[in-house]
Amino acid sequence: MTTRAEQIRDQQQETWDKFSAGWEKWDELVLGWLEKVGLAILDGAHLRADSYVLDIASGTGEPALTAAARCPRGTIMMTDLAEKMLLVAKANAARRGLRNVEARQCDAGALPFADNTFDAVTARFGFMFFPDVLVAAREFVRVAKPGARVCASVWSVPEKNAWATTIMGTINKNVDLPAPPPGSPGLFRCAAPGYMAGVFRDAGLKNVTEEEVGAPLQCADPEQYFAFMSEIAAPVVAGMAKADEATRAKIKAAVLELAALRSSGGKVRFDGSAIVVCGEK
Repeated sequence: MTTRAEQIRDQQQETWDKFSAGWEKWDELVLGWLEKVGLAILDGAHLRADSYVLDIASGTGEPALTAAARCPRGTIMMTDLAEKMLLVAKANAARRGLRNVEARQCDAGALPFADNTFDAVTARFGFMFFPDVLVAAREFVRVAKPGARVCASVWSVPEKNAWATTIMGTINKNVDLPAPPPGSPGLFRCAAPGYMAGVFRDAGLKNVTEEEVGAPLQCADPEQYFAFMSEIAAPVVAGMAKADEATRAKIKAAVLELAALRSSGGKVRFDGSAIVVCGEK
């Protein structure tokens, strides 16, 4: 019988494979948006030139590809549940001329690597979507060498992430969406201050720290924001799919109006905030 965790894993795999084209299309915008978060993760990982790094939920390749540039004599193992996302990541690695990168499709909750293998383990915005957060964290710790650093990021609370709440709040006002079961994967599932630090400690890590890192999203105009969110965010697509044509038009008009209020200097800027958590095995 399929367990709930397996159902969530399979659903996540299908979703991220489906949205891989959107993430590839908007990769340049995302690179700028999330750069500071990725750099904070890598700084916390204490990488060396010859580090063997495991990056989990690599998506289109970050922060793995930046790690590869920092570790010219090392190796970066990119992993993701979605094979199509990894294909984009591998293409990005080739485009940058990075030869010290490998890729493997796998489940974060059942990593296909031996104990005590990696000098560092990283994951940018993966934990919110793992079927079991603590199981995944324990896997991270298992494959890390003694003394290795484990570093990850999750989104902070909704009030600090207008890039998400602007469009989703508007959809929720116009579409009757069922409330997800408690603990279900979602953007803000791990947002409570201290939550991830507790998970890391429960997984066996020491010297655990949490740091808030700003991640504002900047778009050229309201239309670009709406298009971007409509092509990379599964909850947006699911919500819009439940609306009729008139309601979809009403939602879009309202989102564009709200986004226009955030215009400054010819750009549209939305607040964003992440939590970077690090620990040592």
